[in-house]
Amino acid sequence: MNKVTKPIFTQTTCPLCSGSILITWQSDDIPFFGEVMYTSAQCKCGFRYADTFILTQREPTRFTYKVQSANDMNVRVIRSTSGTIRIPELEIIIEPGPSSDSYISNIEGVLCRIEAVLGMVRRWKDEPPEITLRAHELLESIEQIKKGEMEVTLIIEDPLGNSAIVSDKAHKEILSFKEAEDLKTGVIILEKDELLNNFQE
Repeated sequence: MNKVTKPIFTQTTCPLCSGSILITWQSDDIPFFGEVMYTSAQCKCGFRYADTFILTQREPTRFTYKVQSANDMNVRVIRSTSGTIRIPELEIIIEPGPSSDSYISNIEGVLCRIEAVLGMVRRWKDEPPEITLRAHELLESIEQIKKGEMEVTLIIEDPLGNSAIVSDKAHKEILSFKEAEDLKTGVIILEKDELLNNFQE
């Protein structure tokens, strides 16, 4: 059973409007992974921040999970603001951007986030037909994955070691210095024509 503690609040200054905002800190003990700290803040001006920190020193890591059935949709996923998600079979990459949020979800939740972006791409009226067609194809593939009719590989890489796929079936490996250095950490913005396969939050 998870040991969720009562939240702690600290006050700071909003980096956008200089107003006063509260940061919420709450720890949690996640089975198979360890103790984490959730932090979040939101200002009336629109600024928001959220992240999940692993409360132990972590090395840059890559988690790989083979999604093979509908049961895999329930596998827990921890994605930090510095985590990059890849689905090679669909040529999908989700890289961290300046406004990226951390989240703890499951594989189905990750796929739903991708579906939301693809739905937006399909509604763009000024895009070439092949872009809309590609978005439609990816949406169909995601529906097959959810039903267990298509096998794919889910990969999460994090240069700060704060992301994970929590399952005995997940393969964990330590990234080399070069591999970690090449990953984005939330400070680079992708161009619009990269959005279809390179999602950014």
